[in-house]
Amino acid sequence: MRAARGAGVSAVRRCAWAEGTSEAMTEYHDREWGRPAHDDGYLFEMLVLEGAQAGLSWSTVLAKRENYRRLLDGFDVKAVAEYGPGKLEALLGDAGIVRHRLKVASLPRNALAFLAVAEEFGSFDAYLWSWVDGRPVVRHRARGARPPARTELSDRLAKDLKKRGFSFVGTTITYAFLQATGVVDDHAGDCFVVREPSGG
Repeated sequence: MRAARGAGVSAVRRCAWAEGTSEAMTEYHDREWGRPAHDDGYLFEMLVLEGAQAGLSWSTVLAKRENYRRLLDGFDVKAVAEYGPGKLEALLGDAGIVRHRLKVASLPRNALAFLAVAEEFGSFDAYLWSWVDGRPVVRHRARGARPPARTELSDRLAKDLKKRGFSFVGTTITYAFLQATGVVDDHAGDCFVVREPSGG
């Protein structure tokens, strides 16, 4: 990342939630958050992590990201879809992830639902971006203005995901997923990401 390298990092203006936090949070903000994502593997990863976040801070889940990657076969959706009771019990015994029984049990169910959506629409990416006609919803906010926890879009998408068999996809989680994958761009108006020459 151009602005994330070198001695000038501290002078870079970021969204308030990414300033004065951990290096991992700053890196996530600079490289990923709010940037349009179209790779199905990455979209599944974000769906898993956002679901794991429910009731927790994002920093907690982000700190466990590499453990999830190691334990979930690199977020291979087809592999996760085949997880049986033995694998799920093993996951529950590993402190490297969020050991919440319902969240862990949702992993293969959500993977199967993800694959079904991908088959129906050609890719999960096609399904997700169809909700915004392929263009990010841009909501650059003034510094200090907090994004909403949910919107009408996240309400509708969450309802459809639940209908398709997904769990841990309430409207708040779904909105966080939309922000994470760049379907919604909630960067502060004075954030360097907004002001990149390439447009991010």
